[in-house]
Amino acid sequence: MADLLGGRARVRGARVVVSRAALAGYPDLYTPEALDALAALAPLDERRGELMAARIARRERRAREREPIGFLAQDGVIEGTEITVAAARAGDFVGAVIPPDLRRQWIQGTGPATRPRVSVKVGLRNVAYALLSGADGWMFDGEDALGQLGTMSLDAQRNLRSMTSEQPLFLEVAEAVAGEMNSWARGFFGREIVADWRAQLSFTTRIFRARGLHLDDRHVLHGDGRGFSASIADLVLYVAGNQAALREQGRSLVLYLPKIQTAAEAAHWALLLDSLEEHLGLAAGTIRCYVLVEQLEASFQLMEIRAALGRHFVGFNTGRWDYINSVADAYAWDERFVNPNIDQITMTYGYMRAYEDRVRRAVNTPDRNGNFALWQGGMEPNIPVGSEAGVRAAMERAVAGARREQREGASGKWVAHWKMVHIVRPVWEQAGAENQMGRAFEPLTYQPADAAALTLLEDAPRTVRGVRDLLSVGLQYGNAFGRGYQAAALKPADFFADDDVLYLMEDAATGEIRLSVLWEWLHKAARFTAADPQAGVAAGAVFTRELFLRLLGEEYGKLLAASGQDVHEDSKRTTLPVARAVVSAYVLEPVKAPWYIDLLNLNLGVTDAAQAQRRIRAYLDAFTRDGKRLTTNLDLDTPTTQAESP
Repeated sequence: MADLLGGRARVRGARVVVSRAALAGYPDLYTPEALDALAALAPLDERRGELMAARIARRERRAREREPIGFLAQDGVIEGTEITVAAARAGDFVGAVIPPDLRRQWIQGTGPATRPRVSVKVGLRNVAYALLSGADGWMFDGEDALGQLGTMSLDAQRNLRSMTSEQPLFLEVAEAVAGEMNSWARGFFGREIVADWRAQLSFTTRIFRARGLHLDDRHVLHGDGRGFSASIADLVLYVAGNQAALREQGRSLVLYLPKIQTAAEAAHWALLLDSLEEHLGLAAGTIRCYVLVEQLEASFQLMEIRAALGRHFVGFNTGRWDYINSVADAYAWDERFVNPNIDQITMTYGYMRAYEDRVRRAVNTPDRNGNFALWQGGMEPNIPVGSEAGVRAAMERAVAGARREQREGASGKWVAHWKMVHIVRPVWEQAGAENQMGRAFEPLTYQPADAAALTLLEDAPRTVRGVRDLLSVGLQYGNAFGRGYQAAALKPADFFADDDVLYLMEDAATGEIRLSVLWEWLHKAARFTAADPQAGVAAGAVFTRELFLRLLGEEYGKLLAASGQDVHEDSKRTTLPVARAVVSAYVLEPVKAPWYIDLLNLNLGVTDAAQAQRRIRAYLDAFTRDGKRLTTNLDLDTPTTQAESP
């Protein structure tokens, strides 16, 4: 129990400190119960440090020894569990029974629960749009799509509590938003989409994505000054703040877990979930989770991840940008592995096709009790705003993509904007099945050919146009991130005036994959498959440092010249130069940085390019020298409240 005395909280457990601004502004989040839970879970953060160090060590070893990723030894034991690899692959473990409110998840939407620099009332609009959208579930993203500027992560948590408890301000906002949504729908569909806004609020399953194990929280530290797990911070604030109301309403407590690379990491997540359940007095398995398969290494350990999470695990999600980035990163050492233009790497491309196939086979392998799991398909990033022809063509592609995933066995998919729900959901409505669990597929195998398929490259274009698109959107994303928009509607600058080319909803994975591929092409001397006379590049020419710098300057110049509609005027002197510094340093550095988002997080709130360059250099030097990532918030105000052992 916490005893708040003189601005200090003493609790049973490890010593944890919370920043002055966070504690003063959010006493409704950092309650005695939450502080107590943070301290109770804090000792488990040492294991996270070991797992993250192991990630870097594996990465370095594979590069040094030119070692491809492989399957775990059949006779091994999953680290952090007593389950053998053989048992996991055979389904000899106890998994979850899928609860009623997750059995039909035809469409899940995703987005942040707030916006930067807005009032509480305006921020709540994001939540209202989500619950009124008609989506079967909505994943409120605390990671890739939620800005971390200032106290945005805490604003989002506060908004989610307002939603869960249906506070009067949230209901007021929801009523107004329902009218706006119907107004849009009458023009787009010729009908309304929200018949009864109060009833509609209860339709959608509420889901939260915590931040990954690789990230530190921006408001909490260990007592000795070490960075504190963002995963634990998110888990505690969301579960402690919402579990009682959700359970009273008969709703499941559901999380998405991102960026898991190994079954050992999944076992650590299981320990966190088990420990929090025990601390809060919840029955074992109360907290359910999906796992986003965003990492190549995870595709080699899918059944092991399922088994490690046991009763918590309900399904896998397949995605695109993060996964492509992970493949590029894992094979940064292999000069033979060079991706084509990223718009060519769809879910039917080489290694992506193999990845999706392994996921659908993994979820349809029964556990010891005959239970299957869910497969939630990938993201639809389109927004139906643009010219009539552009919207029609984009929506046709979106529906075709949904039909393909449904045919392949997905029980549903994601959309990145509420306007897409009623465009894509009819694909599953027409199919009619609640889900596709238990559909018959060939059992998973673990042969050399299976491993090779997960890195299968196929011939596809690699062009100067592809470089320009990577640079333009990468720069814009870094700029948006610095302004607090980790989810932003973007497209390459050359198409700003072309309404036939729609903006796409992009999040942190956008920057990761774009800079990762640029690094790959530059440091592996990638060759262009087609000439570009305007750029003076011949077919077969190598992507050089000189060409990179020239194209970077040209694309940056286009953003400086763009209207305020596409690039905010004040950002051109503040966050856009910082974004350029990050892009340039990341791509040119001989040693590939493990996470682009690390460089963005280091510079949140920084508007001076020279200061940003110093921070970037310090990060890259530390990583090159000893493999250490600098992830602690450098601008954290002096902590005044502590949770610690008595």
